[in-house]
Amino acid sequence: MKLVILLNILFLHEFVAINYSSGPVSGNSEGCFCKLQGEVDDCKCKVETLDSINNQKIYPRLQSLLSKDYFRYFKVNLKKTCPFWSDDSRCALKDCHVDMCNQDEIPPGLKGSEPTEKKYSKEAQDEDESCEEQKELGALNTTISDSTKEALRNWTKHDDTQETFCELDDDNSSECDYVDLLLNPERYTGYKGPSAHRIWRSIYEENCFKPQEDGSTPYSPQQSLAAVYIRSEMTGLCLEQRTFYRMISGLHTSINLHLSSNYLFQDKLGFGNIKWAPNTEEFLRRFDPVNEEQGPQRLKNLYFAYLVELRALIKAAPYILEEEFYTGNEEEDKDVKSGIRDLLTVIQQAPDQFDESKLFQGDPKEAKKLKEEFRAHFMNVSRIMDCVGCDKCKLWGKLQVQGMGTALKILFSGDQIGPHSTINASQKKKFQLRRTEIVSLFNSFGRLSSSVHSIEKFRHLLS
Repeated sequence: MKLVILLNILFLHEFVAINYSSGPVSGNSEGCFCKLQGEVDDCKCKVETLDSINNQKIYPRLQSLLSKDYFRYFKVNLKKTCPFWSDDSRCALKDCHVDMCNQDEIPPGLKGSEPTEKKYSKEAQDEDESCEEQKELGALNTTISDSTKEALRNWTKHDDTQETFCELDDDNSSECDYVDLLLNPERYTGYKGPSAHRIWRSIYEENCFKPQEDGSTPYSPQQSLAAVYIRSEMTGLCLEQRTFYRMISGLHTSINLHLSSNYLFQDKLGFGNIKWAPNTEEFLRRFDPVNEEQGPQRLKNLYFAYLVELRALIKAAPYILEEEFYTGNEEEDKDVKSGIRDLLTVIQQAPDQFDESKLFQGDPKEAKKLKEEFRAHFMNVSRIMDCVGCDKCKLWGKLQVQGMGTALKILFSGDQIGPHSTINASQKKKFQLRRTEIVSLFNSFGRLSSSVHSIEKFRHLLS
């Protein structure tokens, strides 16, 4: 119940901050940055260490990788029905719109039926072409070989048994489209109003006011949402609850930093030239303790989420290194594999990584129950993303939640759980990642990395 309350209060507070912040901003940068130092909560790694390794080594490498075709094209279903209510409200603003890819824009290696273990490889493409030319297949399977169908069956059996932490789109659905992420950057869209309000309000009403076992209600609806959030203390919460809370908080902090860093400037009448640039006032409004008491702590939660996804990439490094990263562009595919090796070598040098083995310990039955609750709540977060009325907001929300869910899937998979455990290609019968999971994980980590980098940018702008 505490986990539900924390999640909902967090969402609601962020919603209030996004939609109702107005008026002059007071405060200065010293309040933001003087508290943003030392160890990240529940981790031994220091903020200063992460700033250094991210801004100097990880961020530039990630930006280069994410511009490549394999990572820039993301297949997503933005037409999925909201599972919680029926609502035709859509954002009509041009900045909410997502430009879909035409078929001729998609790299040839990414086209075709999804997924198989060999799907994104040169051999798979040659196999499909041979099958089409020789017309060896039935009418219903004109692009799927017998070996591919067997691989599909194995994937389905495997996916049914895996502990996923988010709901993935069906890539075979006709409603799924490829999106070029570079042409649809995450930034301010102007999405607000009744449709946006309803998302957060429904979470609050559906969960926060449900009676506890003793019949009491945890919070009064008359209380200020911001005040409830500010008074929420982490003391008394178990590590798993703190982890869930900080991951979601870190994700929201990252999104707010993207909005502040890539802000829309235009004249008051809405005409004339527009400019996308960092907005220092918006940054102070959201994170200076004069305006938001918990601002510096929320910035620290960004580093926590960063460490979780960093650890997932390190654990899955042996597996990832065996991937083909095939798009059909031989030269670029070679560069991507080289870039992946370089990036993973760098991140493995990061000290004091997140230790997932500390989670879900104690009584086995209680630990299992807590883990399932943790997974169910995160699964619910991924479903909530389908209720967002702004397509661009939905796109980046789905991608980043899916990336975080993929990180959790990695951390709690494999024969061993702990800071030195890894997952390699020989374990594919027990563990597999779809291309969409790999793309979302790298892009999600890229967003967190970009947010950490933007903090340094604001530090300089406000100095």
